Amino acid sequence: MKLIERFLKYVSFDTQSCETTGTNPSTPKQFALGEYLRDELTAMGLQDVELTDKCYLYATLPANTGENVPTVGFIAHMDTSPDASGENVKPSIVHYEGGDILLNAEKQIVMSPSDFPEMENYIGEDLIVTDGTTLLGADDKAGIAEIVSGIAYLQSHPEIKHGKIRVGFTPDEEIGCGADFFDVEKFGCDWAYTFDGGEVGELEFENFNAASGKVDFIGRNVHPGYAKDKMINALRMAITFADLLPRQEVPECTEGYEGFFHLMDIHGSVEEAQVRYIIRDHDRQKFEDRKTLFLETAKKVAEMYGCDRVVPEVKDSYYNMLEMLTGNMYVVDIAKEAMLQCGVTPKVRPIRGGTDGARLSFMGLPCPNIFAGGLNFHGRFEFVPVLAMEKAMMTMVNIAKIVAEKN
Repeated sequence: MKLIERFLKYVSFDTQSCETTGTNPSTPKQFALGEYLRDELTAMGLQDVELTDKCYLYATLPANTGENVPTVGFIAHMDTSPDASGENVKPSIVHYEGGDILLNAEKQIVMSPSDFPEMENYIGEDLIVTDGTTLLGADDKAGIAEIVSGIAYLQSHPEIKHGKIRVGFTPDEEIGCGADFFDVEKFGCDWAYTFDGGEVGELEFENFNAASGKVDFIGRNVHPGYAKDKMINALRMAITFADLLPRQEVPECTEGYEGFFHLMDIHGSVEEAQVRYIIRDHDRQKFEDRKTLFLETAKKVAEMYGCDRVVPEVKDSYYNMLEMLTGNMYVVDIAKEAMLQCGVTPKVRPIRGGTDGARLSFMGLPCPNIFAGGLNFHGRFEFVPVLAMEKAMMTMVNIAKIVAEKN
Protein backbone atom coordinates (compact mmCIF):
# COMPACT_ATOMS: atom_id res chain seq x y z
CA MET A 1 0.00 0.00 0.00
CA LYS A 2 1.33 3.46 -0.91
CA LEU A 3 1.71 6.45 1.41
CA ILE A 4 -1.39 8.34 0.22
CA GLU A 5 -3.52 5.19 0.07
CA ARG A 6 -2.62 4.55 3.70
CA PHE A 7 -3.49 8.07 4.71
CA LEU A 8 -6.87 8.01 2.95
CA LYS A 9 -7.64 4.71 4.67
CA TYR A 10 -6.67 5.99 8.10
CA VAL A 11 -8.82 9.13 7.87
CA SER A 12 -11.86 6.93 7.22
CA PHE A 13 -11.74 5.99 10.91
CA ASP A 14 -13.51 8.40 13.27
CA THR A 15 -11.07 8.66 16.19
CA GLN A 16 -12.15 11.90 17.82
CA SER A 17 -11.12 12.06 21.48
CA CYS A 18 -13.23 13.63 24.24
CA GLU A 19 -12.23 15.61 27.33
CA THR A 20 -15.20 14.75 29.49
CA THR A 21 -15.53 10.96 29.51
CA GLY A 22 -12.85 10.26 32.10
CA THR A 23 -11.98 6.93 30.45
CA ASN A 24 -8.73 5.66 28.91
CA PRO A 25 -8.85 5.93 26.00
CA SER A 26 -11.39 8.72 26.14
CA THR A 27 -13.40 7.20 23.27
CA PRO A 28 -13.59 3.49 22.44
CA LYS A 29 -13.74 4.20 18.70
CA GLN A 30 -10.00 4.90 18.77
CA PHE A 31 -9.52 1.15 19.14
CA ALA A 32 -10.87 0.60 15.62
CA LEU A 33 -7.87 2.35 14.08
CA GLY A 34 -5.54 0.81 16.65
CA GLU A 35 -6.69 -2.69 15.72
CA TYR A 36 -6.38 -1.96 12.01
CA LEU A 37 -2.83 -0.67 12.47
CA ARG A 38 -1.95 -3.63 14.67
CA ASP A 39 -3.03 -6.01 11.93
CA GLU A 40 -1.26 -3.98 9.24
CA LEU A 41 2.05 -3.90 11.11
CA THR A 42 1.77 -7.61 11.86
CA ALA A 43 1.16 -8.37 8.19
CA MET A 44 4.22 -6.30 7.31
CA GLY A 45 6.30 -8.62 9.46
CA LEU A 46 7.13 -6.27 12.32
CA GLN A 47 7.97 -7.82 15.66
CA ASP A 48 6.67 -7.21 19.20
CA VAL A 49 3.41 -5.80 17.86
CA GLU A 50 1.18 -4.99 20.82
CA LEU A 51 -2.04 -3.02 21.26
CA THR A 52 -2.56 -2.41 24.98
CA ASP A 53 -5.85 -2.19 26.85
CA LYS A 54 -5.35 1.61 26.95
CA CYS A 55 -5.02 1.76 23.13
CA TYR A 56 -1.25 2.24 22.87
CA LEU A 57 0.28 0.46 19.90
CA TYR A 58 3.94 -0.60 19.86
CA ALA A 59 5.96 -2.46 17.21
CA THR A 60 9.57 -3.17 16.24
CA LEU A 61 11.47 -3.18 12.98
CA PRO A 62 14.62 -5.20 13.76
CA ALA A 63 18.05 -3.82 12.87
CA ASN A 64 19.58 -4.97 9.59
CA THR A 65 23.14 -4.21 10.63
CA GLY A 66 25.37 -5.94 13.13
CA GLU A 67 26.70 -2.67 14.47
CA ASN A 68 25.69 -1.51 17.92
CA VAL A 69 23.35 1.21 16.67
CA PRO A 70 21.12 3.24 19.05
CA THR A 71 17.43 2.34 19.08
CA VAL A 72 15.31 5.20 17.76
CA GLY A 73 11.53 5.56 18.06
CA PHE A 74 8.96 7.19 15.82
CA ILE A 75 5.66 8.29 17.38
CA ALA A 76 2.32 9.68 16.17
CA HIS A 77 -1.17 9.89 17.65
CA MET A 78 -4.33 8.18 16.48
CA ASP A 79 -6.98 10.57 17.82
CA THR A 80 -8.33 13.70 16.17
CA SER A 81 -9.37 16.92 17.84
CA PRO A 82 -12.70 17.37 19.66
CA ASP A 83 -12.89 20.81 18.01
CA ALA A 84 -14.45 19.52 14.79
CA SER A 85 -16.18 16.38 13.60
CA GLY A 86 -14.00 13.53 12.37
CA GLU A 87 -16.93 11.37 11.31
CA ASN A 88 -17.52 10.41 7.68
CA VAL A 89 -14.50 12.31 6.37
CA LYS A 90 -14.67 12.78 2.59
CA PRO A 91 -11.18 13.72 1.38
CA SER A 92 -10.30 14.58 -2.18
CA ILE A 93 -7.06 15.32 -4.00
CA VAL A 94 -6.92 18.65 -5.81
CA HIS A 95 -4.14 19.78 -8.13
CA TYR A 96 -3.85 23.36 -6.95
CA GLU A 97 -3.29 26.06 -9.58
CA GLY A 98 -4.00 29.02 -7.32
CA GLY A 99 -7.13 30.89 -6.27
CA ASP A 100 -10.09 29.48 -4.38
CA ILE A 101 -10.81 25.77 -3.94
CA LEU A 102 -14.46 24.76 -4.02
CA LEU A 103 -14.67 22.13 -1.30
CA ASN A 104 -18.40 21.55 -1.41
CA ALA A 105 -20.55 22.59 -4.36
CA GLU A 106 -23.83 21.74 -2.66
CA LYS A 107 -23.10 23.90 0.38
CA GLN A 108 -20.91 26.39 -1.49
CA ILE A 109 -18.03 25.95 0.94
CA VAL A 110 -14.86 27.55 -0.41
CA MET A 111 -11.29 27.58 0.88
CA SER A 112 -9.64 30.80 -0.19
CA PRO A 113 -6.09 32.17 0.01
CA SER A 114 -7.64 35.43 1.15
CA ASP A 115 -8.43 33.59 4.40
CA PHE A 116 -5.55 31.10 4.29
CA PRO A 117 -2.63 32.80 2.48
CA GLU A 118 -0.37 29.78 3.10
CA MET A 119 -2.27 28.03 0.29
CA GLU A 120 -0.23 30.05 -2.21
CA ASN A 121 2.95 28.29 -1.07
CA TYR A 122 1.62 25.11 -2.70
CA ILE A 123 0.65 26.27 -6.18
CA GLY A 124 1.38 23.47 -8.65
CA GLU A 125 1.12 20.75 -6.00
CA ASP A 126 -1.50 18.12 -5.17
CA LEU A 127 -3.40 18.93 -1.96
CA ILE A 128 -5.60 16.58 0.05
CA VAL A 129 -8.60 18.56 1.26
CA THR A 130 -11.91 17.98 3.04
CA ASP A 131 -15.44 18.48 1.74
CA GLY A 132 -15.78 21.42 4.12
CA THR A 133 -17.94 19.63 6.69
CA THR A 134 -15.32 17.80 8.82
CA LEU A 135 -11.69 18.07 9.70
CA LEU A 136 -9.31 15.99 7.58
CA GLY A 137 -7.33 14.17 10.24
CA ALA A 138 -3.85 14.97 8.95
CA ASP A 139 -3.24 15.78 12.61
CA ASP A 140 -1.97 13.17 13.09
CA LYS A 141 -2.93 10.43 10.66
CA ALA A 142 -0.49 11.97 8.20
CA GLY A 143 2.20 11.24 10.79
CA ILE A 144 1.03 7.65 11.14
CA ALA A 145 0.97 7.12 7.37
CA GLU A 146 4.46 8.59 7.03
CA ILE A 147 5.90 6.36 9.74
CA VAL A 148 4.26 3.16 8.46
CA SER A 149 5.27 3.98 4.90
CA GLY A 150 8.80 4.82 6.04
CA ILE A 151 9.02 1.40 7.66
CA ALA A 152 7.79 -0.21 4.43
CA TYR A 153 10.39 1.76 2.45
CA LEU A 154 13.20 0.52 4.69
CA GLN A 155 11.93 -3.05 4.33
CA SER A 156 11.96 -2.77 0.53
CA HIS A 157 15.43 -1.17 0.51
CA PRO A 158 17.62 -3.50 2.58
CA GLU A 159 20.71 -1.70 1.29
CA ILE A 160 19.82 1.12 3.69
CA LYS A 161 21.39 0.06 6.97
CA HIS A 162 19.54 0.94 10.14
CA GLY A 163 19.42 -0.01 13.79
CA LYS A 164 16.43 -1.27 15.72
CA ILE A 165 13.42 0.97 15.18
CA ARG A 166 10.46 1.23 17.49
CA VAL A 167 7.05 2.52 16.47
CA GLY A 168 4.55 3.99 18.94
CA PHE A 169 1.01 5.19 18.21
CA THR A 170 -0.91 6.84 21.04
CA PRO A 171 -4.52 7.80 21.83
CA ASP A 172 -5.84 11.05 23.31
CA GLU A 173 -2.96 13.38 22.41
CA GLU A 174 -5.45 16.09 21.46
CA ILE A 175 -6.80 16.26 25.01
CA GLY A 176 -3.35 16.26 26.59
CA CYS A 177 -3.38 12.61 27.71
CA GLY A 178 -1.32 10.94 25.00
CA ALA A 179 1.60 10.14 27.30
CA ASP A 180 -0.47 9.12 30.33
CA PHE A 181 0.06 5.39 29.84
CA PHE A 182 2.99 5.41 27.44
CA ASP A 183 5.48 2.80 28.67
CA VAL A 184 8.87 4.45 28.10
CA GLU A 185 10.75 1.49 29.58
CA LYS A 186 8.96 -1.00 27.33
CA PHE A 187 9.47 1.27 24.32
CA GLY A 188 13.19 0.89 25.00
CA CYS A 189 14.56 3.71 22.85
CA ASP A 190 17.60 5.94 23.24
CA TRP A 191 15.51 8.78 21.86
CA ALA A 192 12.48 9.32 19.61
CA TYR A 193 10.70 11.74 17.30
CA THR A 194 7.04 12.62 17.05
CA PHE A 195 5.77 13.28 13.53
CA ASP A 196 3.09 15.75 14.56
CA GLY A 197 4.21 19.13 13.22
CA GLY A 198 2.70 21.34 10.57
CA GLU A 199 4.13 22.63 7.30
CA VAL A 200 7.05 21.00 5.55
CA GLY A 201 10.36 21.65 7.30
CA GLU A 202 9.03 22.32 10.78
CA LEU A 203 11.39 21.09 13.48
CA GLU A 204 10.39 21.83 17.03
CA PHE A 205 12.19 21.26 20.30
CA GLU A 206 10.63 24.06 22.31
CA ASN A 207 6.99 24.14 23.35
CA PHE A 208 4.70 25.94 25.74
CA ASN A 209 4.55 25.16 29.40
CA ALA A 210 0.86 24.40 29.76
CA ALA A 211 -1.83 24.26 32.41
CA SER A 212 -5.60 24.01 32.47
CA GLY A 213 -7.57 26.34 34.66
CA LYS A 214 -11.18 26.46 35.69
CA VAL A 215 -13.23 28.57 38.07
CA ASP A 216 -16.61 27.64 39.52
CA PHE A 217 -18.88 30.51 40.52
CA ILE A 218 -21.68 29.73 42.96
CA GLY A 219 -24.45 32.29 42.79
CA ARG A 220 -27.76 32.85 44.51
CA ASN A 221 -30.89 33.26 42.47
CA VAL A 222 -33.77 35.43 43.58
CA HIS A 223 -36.75 36.71 41.58
CA PRO A 224 -35.30 39.72 39.69
CA GLY A 225 -38.12 41.92 40.94
CA TYR A 226 -36.99 41.36 44.53
CA ALA A 227 -33.27 40.80 43.95
CA LYS A 228 -31.75 43.95 45.46
CA ASP A 229 -29.02 43.06 47.99
CA LYS A 230 -29.96 39.40 47.69
CA MET A 231 -29.09 38.06 44.24
CA ILE A 232 -25.56 36.93 43.45
CA ASN A 233 -25.32 36.40 39.69
CA ALA A 234 -22.81 33.63 38.91
CA LEU A 235 -22.76 34.50 35.22
CA ARG A 236 -21.87 38.10 36.00
CA MET A 237 -19.02 36.90 38.21
CA ALA A 238 -17.73 34.72 35.38
CA ILE A 239 -17.82 37.64 32.93
CA THR A 240 -16.02 39.86 35.45
CA PHE A 241 -13.30 37.26 35.86
CA ALA A 242 -12.73 37.04 32.10
CA ASP A 243 -12.60 40.84 31.80
CA LEU A 244 -9.99 41.15 34.56
CA LEU A 245 -7.43 38.95 32.83
CA PRO A 246 -5.08 40.80 30.41
CA ARG A 247 -7.11 41.46 27.29
CA GLN A 248 -4.20 41.40 24.85
CA GLU A 249 -2.69 38.19 26.23
CA VAL A 250 -4.96 35.89 24.25
CA PRO A 251 -4.19 33.57 21.29
CA GLU A 252 -5.58 35.96 18.68
CA CYS A 253 -3.19 38.73 19.82
CA THR A 254 0.02 36.77 20.44
CA GLU A 255 2.69 34.94 18.45
CA GLY A 256 6.13 33.35 18.75
CA TYR A 257 7.21 33.04 22.37
CA GLU A 258 4.34 35.15 23.73
CA GLY A 259 2.10 33.37 26.21
CA PHE A 260 -1.63 33.70 26.74
CA PHE A 261 -4.80 32.93 28.67
CA HIS A 262 -7.29 31.20 26.37
CA LEU A 263 -10.96 31.10 27.34
CA MET A 264 -12.16 27.71 26.13
CA ASP A 265 -15.64 27.59 27.58
CA ILE A 266 -18.07 29.65 29.62
CA HIS A 267 -21.47 28.36 30.66
CA GLY A 268 -23.97 28.43 33.47
CA SER A 269 -26.85 30.36 34.94
CA VAL A 270 -27.51 32.88 37.69
CA GLU A 271 -27.24 30.06 40.21
CA GLU A 272 -23.91 28.63 39.06
CA ALA A 273 -21.40 29.17 36.28
CA GLN A 274 -17.99 27.95 35.16
CA VAL A 275 -15.15 29.18 32.97
CA ARG A 276 -12.45 26.89 31.54
CA TYR A 277 -9.08 28.17 30.33
CA ILE A 278 -5.80 26.93 29.02
CA ILE A 279 -2.74 28.82 30.29
CA ARG A 280 0.44 28.87 28.18
CA ASP A 281 3.94 30.36 28.25
CA HIS A 282 7.35 29.28 26.94
CA ASP A 283 9.24 30.84 29.84
CA ARG A 284 8.91 28.77 33.03
CA GLN A 285 8.85 31.74 35.41
CA LYS A 286 6.29 33.62 33.30
CA PHE A 287 4.24 30.43 33.25
CA GLU A 288 4.28 30.28 37.05
CA ASP A 289 3.36 33.99 37.18
CA ARG A 290 0.40 33.35 34.87
CA LYS A 291 -0.96 30.63 37.12
CA THR A 292 -0.57 32.91 40.13
CA LEU A 293 -2.41 35.73 38.34
CA PHE A 294 -5.22 33.33 37.42
CA LEU A 295 -5.73 32.38 41.08
CA GLU A 296 -5.37 35.96 42.31
CA THR A 297 -7.98 37.11 39.78
CA ALA A 298 -10.43 34.57 41.14
CA LYS A 299 -9.78 35.88 44.65
CA LYS A 300 -10.32 39.45 43.45
CA VAL A 301 -13.70 38.55 41.95
CA ALA A 302 -14.75 37.01 45.26
CA GLU A 303 -13.76 40.21 47.06
CA MET A 304 -15.61 42.37 44.53
CA TYR A 305 -18.80 40.41 45.05
CA GLY A 306 -18.35 40.13 48.80
CA CYS A 307 -18.64 36.37 48.86
CA ASP A 308 -16.68 33.15 49.18
CA ARG A 309 -18.44 31.60 46.21
CA VAL A 310 -15.51 31.47 43.79
CA VAL A 311 -13.60 28.17 43.51
CA PRO A 312 -10.55 28.15 41.20
CA GLU A 313 -8.45 25.18 40.13
CA VAL A 314 -5.22 25.08 38.12
CA LYS A 315 -3.63 21.85 36.89
CA ASP A 316 -0.32 21.55 35.02
CA SER A 317 -0.48 19.69 31.69
CA TYR A 318 3.08 19.63 30.33
CA TYR A 319 6.33 21.60 30.30
CA ASN A 320 8.78 23.00 27.76
CA MET A 321 10.80 20.06 26.38
CA LEU A 322 13.80 22.36 25.81
CA GLU A 323 14.69 21.82 29.48
CA MET A 324 15.28 18.13 28.73
CA LEU A 325 16.81 18.48 25.25
CA THR A 326 19.46 21.09 26.03
CA GLY A 327 22.05 18.38 26.70
CA ASN A 328 20.87 16.18 23.81
CA MET A 329 20.95 18.52 20.83
CA TYR A 330 22.58 15.87 18.64
CA VAL A 331 19.05 14.43 18.39
CA VAL A 332 17.93 17.69 16.76
CA ASP A 333 21.03 17.88 14.56
CA ILE A 334 20.29 14.42 13.12
CA ALA A 335 16.76 15.55 12.21
CA LYS A 336 18.13 18.67 10.51
CA GLU A 337 20.57 16.60 8.48
CA ALA A 338 17.81 14.15 7.52
CA MET A 339 15.65 16.98 6.21
CA LEU A 340 18.48 18.53 4.21
CA GLN A 341 19.21 15.17 2.57
CA CYS A 342 15.70 15.12 1.07
CA GLY A 343 15.79 18.75 -0.03
CA VAL A 344 13.92 20.26 2.91
CA THR A 345 15.13 23.39 4.68
CA PRO A 346 14.62 22.97 8.44
CA LYS A 347 12.34 25.60 9.96
CA VAL A 348 13.19 25.65 13.65
CA ARG A 349 10.42 27.31 15.62
CA PRO A 350 8.75 27.05 19.01
CA ILE A 351 5.53 25.06 19.21
CA ARG A 352 2.63 27.23 20.27
CA GLY A 353 1.12 24.15 21.85
CA GLY A 354 2.47 20.77 22.84
CA THR A 355 2.99 17.23 21.65
CA ASP A 356 3.30 13.83 23.26
CA GLY A 357 7.04 14.43 22.90
CA ALA A 358 6.98 17.24 25.46
CA ARG A 359 5.80 14.96 28.23
CA LEU A 360 7.84 12.00 27.00
CA SER A 361 10.98 14.13 27.17
CA PHE A 362 10.30 14.71 30.87
CA MET A 363 9.67 10.97 31.25
CA GLY A 364 13.24 10.26 30.12
CA LEU A 365 12.73 9.92 26.35
CA PRO A 366 14.17 12.93 24.44
CA CYS A 367 11.60 13.52 21.73
CA PRO A 368 11.60 16.57 19.39
CA ASN A 369 8.79 17.08 16.90
CA ILE A 370 9.02 16.84 13.10
CA PHE A 371 6.60 18.09 10.45
CA ALA A 372 3.80 15.84 9.24
CA GLY A 373 2.86 18.35 6.53
CA GLY A 374 -0.69 19.37 7.37
CA LEU A 375 -2.09 22.88 7.74
CA ASN A 376 -5.20 24.45 9.30
CA PHE A 377 -5.48 21.68 11.88
CA HIS A 378 -8.63 21.12 13.96
CA GLY A 379 -11.06 22.53 11.44
CA ARG A 380 -12.90 21.89 8.20
CA PHE A 381 -10.31 23.78 6.14
CA GLU A 382 -7.51 21.41 7.12
CA PHE A 383 -5.40 20.20 4.19
CA VAL A 384 -2.10 18.43 3.54
CA PRO A 385 0.16 18.65 0.47
CA VAL A 386 1.10 15.25 -0.95
CA LEU A 387 4.71 16.33 -1.47
CA ALA A 388 5.01 17.39 2.17
CA MET A 389 3.94 13.91 3.29
CA GLU A 390 6.48 12.32 0.96
CA LYS A 391 9.21 14.57 2.36
CA ALA A 392 8.22 13.67 5.93
CA MET A 393 8.38 9.96 5.12
CA MET A 394 11.85 10.33 3.62
CA THR A 395 12.98 12.40 6.60
CA MET A 396 12.13 9.42 8.78
CA VAL A 397 14.02 7.06 6.47
CA ASN A 398 17.04 9.38 6.48
CA ILE A 399 17.06 9.59 10.27
CA ALA A 400 17.28 5.80 10.49
CA LYS A 401 20.09 5.79 7.93
CA ILE A 402 22.06 8.63 9.53
CA VAL A 403 21.89 7.11 13.00
CA ALA A 404 23.43 3.90 11.67
CA GLU A 405 26.09 5.80 9.71
CA LYS A 406 27.10 8.05 12.59
CA ASN A 407 27.41 5.12 14.94
